[in-house]
Amino acid sequence: MGETTTIRVSRKTLETLERLREKIAAESLDETIQSLIKKQRKIAVDRAFGLDKGKLGAFTEEDRGEDRN
Repeated sequence: MGETTTIRVSRKTLETLERLREKIAAESLDETIQSLIKKQRKIAVDRAFGLDKGKLGAFTEEDRGEDRN
């Protein structure tokens, strides 16, 4: 796991993390938190770059609109 540190969270947050750990079958709370971070990062990237995902096809020569010599 590498270096470790201690963080302080409320009892309610700990209980929520424990329930989530069980739900996603994570081996540790650290793995649970890493999973949450990855999920949030994916949501942010999809929000920023996924607006037209699946809506656009490949560009063709006819899409140019002008002759570029």
